[in-house]
Amino acid sequence: MVKVQGPTDELVAGRYRLLGVVHREEGRVGWHGQDVEFGRPVALTRSRLPDHLRERAGHRTAARILRETERMGLVCPGKVPTVVDVIEDNGFLWTVTERPAGAALSEILGNGPLNYVRTARIGLGLLDVISAAHRHGQTHGDLSPGQVCVDQQGGVMVSGFGLMGDTSSPRVTAPSYAAPEQARGESTGPAADLWALGAIMYAMVEGRPAIRERGGLVATLRAVERLPIRQPQSAGPLSPAIQGLLRRDHLERVPEPVVREALTRILKQDPDDSTSTVVLPVFRDTGAGARRAGRTWRGRPVGRPVLVGGALTVTVVCFAVLAAAGGLPEGDDSASGPAPSPTASAPAPSPSASGSPSATPTGTATSPQKPLPTPTSPSPTAKETPSSSFSTYNSPEGFSIDLPKGWEPLRTDRTDDRSYRVTFGASADPRTLAVTYSTQLGPDPVKVWADLEPSLRSDSVDYERVGDIRAVDYRGYEGADMEWFSVSDGVRERTLGRGFLIGGSRGYSLRWTTPADDWDDAANQEALDIFFKSFKEASE
Repeated sequence: MVKVQGPTDELVAGRYRLLGVVHREEGRVGWHGQDVEFGRPVALTRSRLPDHLRERAGHRTAARILRETERMGLVCPGKVPTVVDVIEDNGFLWTVTERPAGAALSEILGNGPLNYVRTARIGLGLLDVISAAHRHGQTHGDLSPGQVCVDQQGGVMVSGFGLMGDTSSPRVTAPSYAAPEQARGESTGPAADLWALGAIMYAMVEGRPAIRERGGLVATLRAVERLPIRQPQSAGPLSPAIQGLLRRDHLERVPEPVVREALTRILKQDPDDSTSTVVLPVFRDTGAGARRAGRTWRGRPVGRPVLVGGALTVTVVCFAVLAAAGGLPEGDDSASGPAPSPTASAPAPSPSASGSPSATPTGTATSPQKPLPTPTSPSPTAKETPSSSFSTYNSPEGFSIDLPKGWEPLRTDRTDDRSYRVTFGASADPRTLAVTYSTQLGPDPVKVWADLEPSLRSDSVDYERVGDIRAVDYRGYEGADMEWFSVSDGVRERTLGRGFLIGGSRGYSLRWTTPADDWDDAANQEALDIFFKSFKEASE
């Protein structure tokens, strides 16, 4: 095995001269080199072989890398460097490619963190390549800054296809960028590439990996599997996308179309220009069925994209509330931790005596506010008689609530700490109700919403808060209401989120969303009133 730090006369495979190291990662080293046979510049990467490739004949490993790289070169012309040669040597693999223009991202990061706009541009280029791979049934499985080359115009080239793929063998190179399922040695797929994308963007804005190397492969993989990730501090409006990608449960990671829209939005909009009227693309929640397209409400189409995509709302906003509430271990604002309490996706009003809102947008004249609910409201266990058009729903999670007849759970999201979120609705009804239970909440519900609002504002289309965030007493529980407007698929919506604590860092939130024009309809006010009166938390 050739081991060098700088130029040398020794040749790899009798043909390739090593000119200098350009990047180093655990289990992988890259060099600039020269093909002395043809007098052309090349790039050489020496990678530690994973177990599943060590057991194969060398020619089979080489054939796979050549085949998958060739395929990706056809799918993404100019974005995947051509592989010239593949050489196996004593448990390591040398991959020789044409030398791409630009510099390895790992080399760029050696000069310090990048701003979030440049990070979004590079991240979008990387997403283009991995999305194309996924559409053609390929998983990279080994992404890291050392596998990404960035030219002076911000163009991205991605190398390393064919080394790992969708194998269940644990990742053995650049473990700081391995997904938790890779660290556990489980079969991996496209979701592992999405985690790596989030980890790479995290490193770009923070100047360090989300999980630092721990002095060895096994120790680092153990940290990836177990340790929380600190919330990025320099990501700005990119933070929700990064946090949404760094979800430990691969089923909860933000889908590719949602990530693409988030990055595109950052590149198209100046966050400091509050007067911008540019119409940005709105993309749909790709989740189960919680926001189905094609529904109509009084003749208006109301397919329900939301925020920077409803999926970000489900997987990121929940986290943002938890982190903002201080429910994470001290010093570890985990982007990969559980999904928490009040979550959001559109606008809302202020509660009346019956629990239904009646505020007007900030900055406009307001009518006197009706009194807040008092502790004499129905107790959590009191039996309410629902309207004839409502029936009681007893959830598998243990809570119960009266819902309009025909409504059912559209989507359920869970986390390892027993937090969950259930979204209810019906196929011909644009309204939704989301019930979220969280196990790691801070002590101040008002602060939960206040800390969440910046991400809501940056991620929503035409976000506008209604009135103030209000402390409420909900059946003797300490809580807070926040309401806001936003636009979903061209329809202005209004949402009320009520979060309340039930003790021991645990709490619920009820979030009610309707088309804004219909907010004051008697049926909608009755529904909100029934929701608040009939909800019963799960008994411990």
